Amino acid sequence: MPTSTTVRAPITPLTPAQHRAAQQLVDGLSTLEIAARNGLSIETVRNYIREIRRSLHCPPRCKPHVLAHFLLTSQQVTPPAAQRPRPALDQRQTVLLTAVAEHSGRPAISRAAGITPASVQPSLDDLLRTTGADNVTQLVVLGHAWGLLGTEQAATAQSGADR
Repeated sequence: MPTSTTVRAPITPLTPAQHRAAQQLVDGLSTLEIAARNGLSIETVRNYIREIRRSLHCPPRCKPHVLAHFLLTSQQVTPPAAQRPRPALDQRQTVLLTAVAEHSGRPAISRAAGITPASVQPSLDDLLRTTGADNVTQLVVLGHAWGLLGTEQAATAQSGADR
């Protein structure tokens, strides 16, 4: 029986304006902060983010931390240097980090991490404390800076499944 393979469309390079917005998103700025910093309307920045998602084949409603993961995995932007040393994470925490980077919703994170939906938030809070990250997007960016996330997840990130 023949097997089928899925061919993904190539990633469309970002325009300079999109690249600037993408880098600022990875650097931790909100869409409002990106607009203010660049003298743009919030709607213009939202349009840039929408086009960035399309360019990377990222689901339209994926959360900023998943978009940051797509941007970093596809090497469209560079991760900021880690401002703190890499913490020692156990296997459970490493699996959760990968699940959070790749999925937006609690049910999908729960399935990918192999934990109950009710334990996602407490486990994530523990991971944020352990890493010193202020929020989930910063956690994902630090995961890339520390080499815990990256090109080895490229195939998974490119799949776009369950995000």
